[in-house]
Formats: sequence, structure tokens, C-alpha cells
Amino acid sequence: MARFSGLDDLLGHVELGTSAWHLVDQPRITAFAEVTGDHQWIHVDPERARTDGPFGTTIAHGALTLSLCMTFLTEVVQVDTVTFVVNGGFDRVRFHTPVRCGSRLRGKVRLLESRRLTGGARLILRTTAEIEGEKRPACVADQILALYEPTAPTEA
Repeated sequence: MARFSGLDDLLGHVELGTSAWHLVDQPRITAFAEVTGDHQWIHVDPERARTDGPFGTTIAHGALTLSLCMTFLTEVVQVDTVTFVVNGGFDRVRFHTPVRCGSRLRGKVRLLESRRLTGGARLILRTTAEIEGEKRPACVADQILALYEPTAPTEA
């Protein structure tokens, strides 16, 4: 995990870091299906996926892979002075490689753009979700965030 002393420290970097590996196993995929209501057999039926599917096993939902990008980001970017973060959404998301059940993913985070705001900064961060042992990533997502630091109290 990268730890930054403040926004100025963070904004001085481009390559922000790489998360730990995270296992995408069937219990995780099934739990995600329960939360989202997406019970398509390619995700939740290991036997049918093995015999009828193109990947030989179940695969993670694209939305699960994207949600893991948030996990990677919170692991990689820690700014001591930031008190809250506002998620502005995603500008660009691409799924390049299906995530087969049993795969491990990690995220590499890069700062693409930044601009100062009153009390903080607006960032565009690119998270690349890598699959262990694969050449192509699972997902590349550009996310817009606003990070805020406490403002100095005004004197009376």
C-alpha cells in the first residue's frame, strides 16, 4: 500500500502502486450473484459452465471485477490528510479478459489527471485489474474521485 502524507504528495506521483492479490472463487461469485440478482448459469452453475460454457468453469460477473477495482484502489491509495472521498463515477471501463473462477486479481493504480478544488482535488485514476498468469488484464477502469482535506478554521 502506498501512503501519502497529503494531497500535494499524492499529486506528485503518477504510478501510485499495486494492490495485493485477491482470490475470485465460487463463494465470492455466488455471493455477488445474490447481491445483484444476476444468477446467469455462466456465473453460478459450475457443472453447466464446465460442460456447456466456453471457459471450462464459471466466470466472475464484469460488475464484480469492476467492484474489485474499488477494493484495489482503497488498498493502494491512502492519504493521511484526506477526511472523505466522493466517487464521481467512471469515464471509461473496458473488460478485456474473463475472470475464471479460482483466478487471482490485483490492481495497478495510475494517476491520469488531477486538478485542485477548494479544500481538495479532483482526480482521474486508472485501475488495471491484472489476472495472475494472464497477459491481458481483466479490466481497465478510469474513475473520477474528489478527495477532500479539512479546511483551516477561520479566525473570529
